[in-house]
Amino acid sequence: MSLGLATAISVFIGGMFFGIPIAWLFFGAPILGLITDGMNYTFISGTFYHALNSATVMAIAFFVYAGSLISDAGLADRIVRFSYALVGRIRGGMELVGIVSSVFLGALTGSSVPCISALIPLLVPRLKKYGYEPKYTTALLCSSSFLGYLIPPSVPALIYCLLAQQSVTALFLSTVVPGLLLALGYAVLNYFICPKYMNPALITEQIDEAPSTFGARMKELLTSTWVAIPALGCPAIILVGIYGGLCTPNEAGAIAVVYCFFIGVFVYRELTAKKFWSATFTSILSIGVITMLIGGGTVLARYLIRVGAAQQVANFMLGMFSSKILILLAMNVFFLILGMFLDGTPILILGVPLILPLMQQLDMNLVHLGAIIIVNVGLGVVTPPFAMSIFVGSRLSGCSYAELVPIMLKFLLFVGIPVLLLTTYIPALSCWLPTVVLGPQMVGPW
Repeated sequence: MSLGLATAISVFIGGMFFGIPIAWLFFGAPILGLITDGMNYTFISGTFYHALNSATVMAIAFFVYAGSLISDAGLADRIVRFSYALVGRIRGGMELVGIVSSVFLGALTGSSVPCISALIPLLVPRLKKYGYEPKYTTALLCSSSFLGYLIPPSVPALIYCLLAQQSVTALFLSTVVPGLLLALGYAVLNYFICPKYMNPALITEQIDEAPSTFGARMKELLTSTWVAIPALGCPAIILVGIYGGLCTPNEAGAIAVVYCFFIGVFVYRELTAKKFWSATFTSILSIGVITMLIGGGTVLARYLIRVGAAQQVANFMLGMFSSKILILLAMNVFFLILGMFLDGTPILILGVPLILPLMQQLDMNLVHLGAIIIVNVGLGVVTPPFAMSIFVGSRLSGCSYAELVPIMLKFLLFVGIPVLLLTTYIPALSCWLPTVVLGPQMVGPW
């Protein structure tokens, strides 16, 4: 390891320890490393520009904006009502509503924080009246919030495609089955542990009696579905447009923004001028952070490639482990540890360029690899000690960090980790659907 590389790594780790924004560390660490080794650093400006001069970055911006509009346009309320009509009557069904809502909202927003921001204020107070402890509802919603990473359209999938030069359409499809497996696993675990977190002393309202006839139940479902159709139309339009070859992902993102604005203003009539400007301001901040991370992270990745760090990591892993199984396991551990301290976007930008040379030497299918990494990054959002979802959920619900972590660890250990391992070692879970829809030429051998 050269003195410059050691300096860059030290600056990066030390800067995180002292709380320096990671985007600035992405720039500062390679610059100091290059200066230390006396290398030319004029490539930095060009690298930053070309990293952002991409249609995929445009798609990320549009989907972030659409997600912000959804939070203020009344779509979440209708989706919750629709989810309640589907599953609200079974054991633990009121909590299951949160999981189903996360799946649908994930398809709308493409990320985790908007799901938490929309659902916790909506569900935690309401479910408390029915006897569900707020800490359990909050922990369940935080644990399932990253399903938005897996149900298309997905911002992390777009970032991975930008870094690994893979098909956006194939990556969107590759995480659908793992995402549904996680949702199913959470639902099963919720069925068994939910009664433990029921507190009769909290009950101030009784759950409405279920309709007594099949016709009445169908009427309730049809009514809630009719009301939710405009909200559910957003992911339908996006997916039909992309997979039907009618538009590119960035065009689909632009359509999603216009559609959400139209539904919020003219259909649900909840997107006021004040809410619109609030959503716009929030989106601009989020997009600014993401673009700085992408640009700075690409600079750091290019530096690491220039000094041979990525190849050194590949040689080290190949020398330490003789088995592909163990290498993939070590990669998962590496990303999970990063997830304990970093948010999803920095993990992708930092980790993907480092492990790509190694995976290419192992003849790893890069669509399969993308599914593994996105599931892993999603789990990182809910992995203590510095999980973004825990802090956001705690602030919104008033529950303490210590109350949420033990419950979230149950969902992580009994559902999240097993699904990650299944995704890692059974390529069909991630490659079968894109192969069927797009053909083997778009996915490659797996």
